[in-house]
Amino acid sequence: MRLGILGGTFNPIHLGHVILAECARDQCALDQVWFIPTAIPPHKPSRQLLDGAQRLALVRLAIRGHPAFRASDVELRLGGVSYTLRTVRLLRARHPHANLFLIVGSDMLQVPWYGMAELRRLCTFVVAPRPTTRPLRPFDAPRHAAGLAQGRPERAKRVEGRRLPGMRTITIPQVEISSSMIRARIRRGRSIRYLVPDAVRQAILRRRLYAGGP
Repeated sequence: MRLGILGGTFNPIHLGHVILAECARDQCALDQVWFIPTAIPPHKPSRQLLDGAQRLALVRLAIRGHPAFRASDVELRLGGVSYTLRTVRLLRARHPHANLFLIVGSDMLQVPWYGMAELRRLCTFVVAPRPTTRPLRPFDAPRHAAGLAQGRPERAKRVEGRRLPGMRTITIPQVEISSSMIRARIRRGRSIRYLVPDAVRQAILRRRLYAGGP
């Protein structure tokens, strides 16, 4: 099985997430794509973060009817800070014969990752370029290995003229939608129609999610 992994806070999930997953599924011939909401995000502040059960419910609404998409509560069950390495290790143990593909935006390669060297051994990175990020360049594998051994996050060190093994770049429509933008529009009473799946929009409005707070 070729299994795509798309993690994130999904606070809330929006059409950009769904488009990314579908492009990855199509271009990488994935059998399934799992949407995995984080428990506690390692890179983002948790201000106005809905509890995991609510975010997971919105993900399920967003992907309902797509035969290859699945919502997973694996990180919510694990609890604590949701490090991708811990999740991928668990999925590898549970699905030893699966080929794992980690779906990310190129902007996420500009932030610290815990255990990047091991992640590159366990899965293939499927990278969607973002117009606001610098050109993709390889990580320095020895630096990552040293960081992993010392139990600390590694930072990307770009190396000229080398290709990053275990990385595949895909093309996606450049849809400038973000969860923070969705939340801001809701607080201001603005429409979010056509920015999120309609079932998600209806659930947010019905439950008055994101209506208050900063």
